[in-house]
Amino acid sequence: MQPDSLNLYDYSHPQLTNLLAEWGYSSYHARRIWDYLYQVQVSSVNEMADLRPDLCQKLASRAQLTPLATQTEARSSDGFTRKFLLELADGQTIETVLMKFKGRATACVSTQVGCAMGCVFCATGQMGFTRHLTPGEIVGQVLYIDRLLQEQGERLRNVVFMGMGEPLHNYDNTMTAVDILIDPKGLALAPKHITLSTVGLVPGILRLAEENRPIRLAVSLHGATDAERQRLVPPARRWPLAELMAACRTYTQKRNRHIFFEWTLIAGENDTPEQAHALGQLLQDVDSHVNLIPLNPTAGYTGEPTQRTAVKQFQAILNQYHIPSTVRQRRGIDIAAGCGQLKATQL
Repeated sequence: MQPDSLNLYDYSHPQLTNLLAEWGYSSYHARRIWDYLYQVQVSSVNEMADLRPDLCQKLASRAQLTPLATQTEARSSDGFTRKFLLELADGQTIETVLMKFKGRATACVSTQVGCAMGCVFCATGQMGFTRHLTPGEIVGQVLYIDRLLQEQGERLRNVVFMGMGEPLHNYDNTMTAVDILIDPKGLALAPKHITLSTVGLVPGILRLAEENRPIRLAVSLHGATDAERQRLVPPARRWPLAELMAACRTYTQKRNRHIFFEWTLIAGENDTPEQAHALGQLLQDVDSHVNLIPLNPTAGYTGEPTQRTAVKQFQAILNQYHIPSTVRQRRGIDIAAGCGQLKATQL
């Protein structure tokens, strides 16, 4: 792609309409291009052949489509998960995952190259931060997965922003991508089938509470006391639990929807009855659901996943506080495609 070329996937429908207006074209032409991008799903501006010749020339000289290139792919032994190492236009790489469940397919997409949050048990956090992804690079992952599914006669249903990176650290680009994905004239994904996961960036949660994007929010908690959480999640030193939970209450009240709290269960670390009771007390006045996730192994962390009996005990204690919880179904652990395992390396 030429350095000054525009990536059309970077633009929401209103933004594309404004761009075309700057070029002297009506909203009708923006709609035609939008249809090519997300209904026809062309792979090149040259495939938009029946646009006005002058507009075709303008697009050819000023704009590009940048589909993501596959470097490598890995498939889980059970056949339910595929992980892709995708190359960006500048040569950086990210990982994207396709997970199959009964009656649905889910794309787990990345929002950054690396991550600046540094969660100790997360492979992406261990690799550090390189840069934010553009809206088009985020949307490009969803299109990549959707095309694969269409080849099999299927369509994508769910998208989770749980890949590499912290979505709220890359707020504007991530939300532009969300707007593109849920646009009813585009991919038209249902907002309730899109989940954004954050380690607890309070300003981003409060900003999201003010905006009308009815997606689901998941907060990675992992500790119910400041001391425990700060050992596992470095951003907790900046936003202690009292501040984080106040933001979560604001979100649930203003958006009138519950929050998923994610809890990676680490044997002997945060799977104790004391932590379960502390979590139950912490969430008493928050509309919430807890996702319990036994730790997935990474090369940079020596912790072990909680055993099944301890998981059941932890869940039973939450039940005493009437906190609903689910033990997350694990996918792709054998190809390092599970929660916390993504890292942009050759597969």
